[in-house]
Amino acid sequence: MTGDLIAGAGGATPAPASMDADLVVSLDGVGVRRSGTALLHDVEWRVEADERWVVLGPNGAGKTTLLNLAAGRLHPTTGVAHVLGERIGRTDLNELRTRIGLTTAALAERLPADEKVRDVVMTAAWSVVGRWREEYDPADEARALALLDQLGAGALADRDYGTLSDGERKRVQIARALMTDPELLLLDEPAAGLDLGGREDLVARLAMLAQDPDAPALVLVTHHVEEIPPGFTHAMLLRDGAVMAQGPLEVTLTADNLTKTFGLPLLVDRTGDRFTARAA
Repeated sequence: MTGDLIAGAGGATPAPASMDADLVVSLDGVGVRRSGTALLHDVEWRVEADERWVVLGPNGAGKTTLLNLAAGRLHPTTGVAHVLGERIGRTDLNELRTRIGLTTAALAERLPADEKVRDVVMTAAWSVVGRWREEYDPADEARALALLDQLGAGALADRDYGTLSDGERKRVQIARALMTDPELLLLDEPAAGLDLGGREDLVARLAMLAQDPDAPALVLVTHHVEEIPPGFTHAMLLRDGAVMAQGPLEVTLTADNLTKTFGLPLLVDRTGDRFTARAA
């Protein structure tokens, strides 16, 4: 991925003077409770602009809830959450969301099957799903096509989105998330449902993005250590809404920490920049 492409033309909105300009996400004692159930509790988390985080944990651990907080789509029940210098609950969330790129299964299901791939990406500029009467500049189309090309999906631009394979759709969704030149990119299980070839292709694409110094801060949610791309720097492990461990990847992703997180004795192996895990 090229720096010029990732940086785009939008530029970042300055953070308030009281916040560290390099601090992208700041959660202080954050808890989320819905219908009497604690989804997250007492979470402390800091994400800086040059960091690439992976969030791991079993089903129901609170990973998607955490991502929705970081996306400005959920308010904390307790504690204080700042995203891109703005306090959740005291800012215009519609404006904040334009500064965040997000891929989720819920959003993917809303993309029209009969929409041209280039339009699936380009409509992100207006924060809409499905092209209608909005106007686009030639620069918008050029950026959409360039992002598709950088993600290995340039040849798909004139295809109907519904005709794509799962792996192709994942790449298109990431291109869409990058369309607005976000300062924070959130990826919720992007490799879910992919076969081995599709997963490895996507991991390679994400590794290129992670290693680009001009790319936005990245947070990747996954169940599997095998899906962690090279270039990711930090990890958070969640279980039952609580943080079991967090910090630099190489000291956080240990057999002991993963065993506590998944409730099963596990061994962790590392080959180069890739990880594998199996039952002990």
